[in-house]
Amino acid sequence: MPQRILVVDDEQNIRDLAALYLQKEGFLVDCAADGTEALARFAQVQPAMVVLDLMMPGLDGFEVCRELRREHDVPILMLTARNDDVDKIVGLELGADDYMTKPFNPREMVARVKAILRRSEGGRRQSAITVGNLTVDKARREARIGDEGLALRTKEFDLLMAFVENFGLALTREQLLTGVWGYDYPGETRTVDVHVQHLRSKLADANLSIETLRGVGYKLVETTSS
Repeated sequence: MPQRILVVDDEQNIRDLAALYLQKEGFLVDCAADGTEALARFAQVQPAMVVLDLMMPGLDGFEVCRELRREHDVPILMLTARNDDVDKIVGLELGADDYMTKPFNPREMVARVKAILRRSEGGRRQSAITVGNLTVDKARREARIGDEGLALRTKEFDLLMAFVENFGLALTREQLLTGVWGYDYPGETRTVDVHVQHLRSKLADANLSIETLRGVGYKLVETTSS
């Protein structure tokens, strides 16, 4: 069954662009131009996910997210026109699953939608996720390469899980620090670099690579055997 996505943005060109690319990937798309319409449409169509703009006149994205989180655990991808860490942190603390800064690449938006849905729904059907010859079981907190178990420290496992759940997607050091260590962790992004280095050495026998994206962060990709 095709999944339904609700796109909420006060800019029609953004709604049209998001709808176009999501529909190309087989999603059903409903749109809303403001927060009030978004809540009404949500009640009508009960979407599998919401793509939600933060800065809208009237009922803004923060309020919409807060209202949805009162009764629903629907995945939410927030869009913000400002590269402001405060907006991102507040949005995530209100219950958003991820965020993107405008202008955004629509293909990346679709990739993030798929990744979020895979985490929220695919993870409910099966606790284990396999990429390449690596299998990570979130419920059991176990990882293996082929049939061999992988010995990981607590944060190494959490970091690996973040990469696997967002396979092929770029993750900033700040996103990893926030998602793995939490907002209250007093460390710096250097902590992420050190743990990535350790994780790389433990994935030496997997046909996977944690690529460094200069000035951005990292992403987990599959490598081809030579």
